[in-house]
Amino acid sequence: MAKILYGKDVTEALNKKIISDVESLKEKGINPTLGMIRVGENESDLSYERGATKRCETLGVEIVKFLLPENVSEKELLAVIDKVNKDDTIHGVIMLRPLPKHLNSEKIENALDPAKDVDSMTDISMAGVFTGKQLGFPPCTAKACIEILDYYGIDCTGKKVVVIGRSLVVGKPVAMMLIQKNATVTICHTKTIEMAAISREADIIIAAAGHAGVVDGAYVRAGQTVIDVGINFTDEGKLCGDVAFDKVEPIVNAITPVPGGVGGVTTSVLVGHVVEAAKRKHL
Repeated sequence: MAKILYGKDVTEALNKKIISDVESLKEKGINPTLGMIRVGENESDLSYERGATKRCETLGVEIVKFLLPENVSEKELLAVIDKVNKDDTIHGVIMLRPLPKHLNSEKIENALDPAKDVDSMTDISMAGVFTGKQLGFPPCTAKACIEILDYYGIDCTGKKVVVIGRSLVVGKPVAMMLIQKNATVTICHTKTIEMAAISREADIIIAAAGHAGVVDGAYVRAGQTVIDVGINFTDEGKLCGDVAFDKVEPIVNAITPVPGGVGGVTTSVLVGHVVEAAKRKHL
């Protein structure tokens, strides 16, 4: 039976530090503030917004929302980004994505000041992930995977890690962050041949494929750690990950559940980035 790597324990540790940092900033007259930009009313965006709002309130971080209609023009959205860039009371900004197709996402995303980019929306922030330099912040979900490994004392040095998925949201950035922790990383994707065999060779698997249950018992062996980043829904509306938990959990050494794993940690990472942005600006 595998050890279950619950996100709740990681979140509590992160929150404790965030609360301490927030108190220190407020003693100096600094109120860490997140600016959230939402276009339209996509249900997944609304769900994320609710979670982030609640976490900010719990941890003492202010949140200012910029809610725009689905048919907002590029000019109007860029004007909002310019406004938050110039507002010194807003320390971190997240824009819920994907944006509607009539908008030039690349242009809009890179209009944000990288110093306020708390979820690696800009090319400069992503460059920071790949170079290891302090340019913006890494994607929150990728950082959440690292936080879980660190909290549970899973040393990456010299370990073989297989990352399943090559998106800029999780796959590529988490691979770079693992390399910085001295892991040897293989990235698998839809064109990978013998993916299951490659995965069995890993010490750690990061499943970020975006497909329910793609990682099953054939992908794993005894002794492995599995981090499941997936957020999917069954036909019955039940939340599930990229890992077939019932098939994998009896085999591996440790595994994150879905729900209850990476997701909650991601939200605290976001708030932590806002606080860190405030510290970088004022201290």
